[in-house]
Amino acid sequence: MYSRALAPRRAVVVGAGMVGLSTAWFLQEHGLEVVGLDRSGVAAGASWGNAGWLTPCMAVPLAEPGVLSSAVRSLGDPNAPLHVPLRPDPAVLTFLAKFAARCTPRAWRRSMAALVPVNRLALETFDELTAGGVAASTRNGPIVVGFAGSAHSVELLHELDEVRSAGFDVHYERIEEPHVPQLSGQITEVLRIDGQRHFEPGPFVQALADSVRERGGRIVSGAEVRALRHGPGGIAVETFTGPPERADVVVVATGAWLPELARRLGVRPQVQAGRGYSFSVATEEPAETPIYLPAARVACTPYQGRLRIAGTMEFRNPDDPLQPARVAAIVRSVRPLLSGVDWSDLRDVWVGPRPMTPDGLPVLGPTRLPGVYVAGGHGMWGATLGPISGKLLAERIVTGSTPAQLRPFDPLR
Repeated sequence: MYSRALAPRRAVVVGAGMVGLSTAWFLQEHGLEVVGLDRSGVAAGASWGNAGWLTPCMAVPLAEPGVLSSAVRSLGDPNAPLHVPLRPDPAVLTFLAKFAARCTPRAWRRSMAALVPVNRLALETFDELTAGGVAASTRNGPIVVGFAGSAHSVELLHELDEVRSAGFDVHYERIEEPHVPQLSGQITEVLRIDGQRHFEPGPFVQALADSVRERGGRIVSGAEVRALRHGPGGIAVETFTGPPERADVVVVATGAWLPELARRLGVRPQVQAGRGYSFSVATEEPAETPIYLPAARVACTPYQGRLRIAGTMEFRNPDDPLQPARVAAIVRSVRPLLSGVDWSDLRDVWVGPRPMTPDGLPVLGPTRLPGVYVAGGHGMWGATLGPISGKLLAERIVTGSTPAQLRPFDPLR
């Protein structure tokens, strides 16, 4: 525990996505002055174009035995959800080797046990943000899962049962006569998973940034950090574009770009960009609920009067240009499963890098540099777990005591 005299008073948060801004907001709740820096701008990375699912029951480690076998089978399939370039760089190969080593039932259960305590708190933390002045909303409702064959239903039901065995309560049931006009006749079975939410991620993160500003915080766009230096005035955060920002504590929450600073901070888990794509389409009837299509590994969500379709896992450099072939692959894989969709009108085409770790656990906590913390590595679940991660990390920063829920996510593990 810190004494009042030693408690931090000013923080710089590097990264203006869901995780970084949530951390900034909760640091303000503790009375800290906050400055946010981002290399691009608010919600410029994975926080803008993701599916917008807030689904704690599905926030699970990606590394599990079934994923490894299906990944090997998919490598020669241009329509497959997983894409690895023919000549991957050494970092990707290292990550895939570490990931494969984690694809065991025992490793999955160990990681799942670490996630359950934060998953339980995830949705109520969104309520804290909106009750505290974030002018955006989340929408309650189920996730509808459409299966094109029994093999995929067996796989998902097994996963949900494993989540339940890990201690997270999951409510689901089969729907005998579903009214989901977007599902085609190839869908033979439908499941409804209750107790979940969804939202429009870009507008929500923008509202979160607005709230940080309204509470006295500053957010500086176009400020790429090049170095952190300790001195008599605290920590100087140096950028390529402006004078240093000084603070008592610094939080690095740069998503898939975390390795650029994390290597110097002693962070041990590898963070690798797993890029996802999304776009929106018009539908004949309004989409009312999120839809998951396991056969294509695609998530669909109502988005500004249209349907956002998100999918694929592409292991490339986070700054590589968008690959149109990956968008085409998603369309080919999902077209037979959806009905009443105008495929000639793709809008909001986007690619963004998810920060993946081999064990499926984020990195949240202090680094080997005094006063410097990291927050990232949430994989596909940064939207769901960003606010609770920010809340718990802010508590650790201000009190000096690590909440029990954070201990498995030690960046030096």
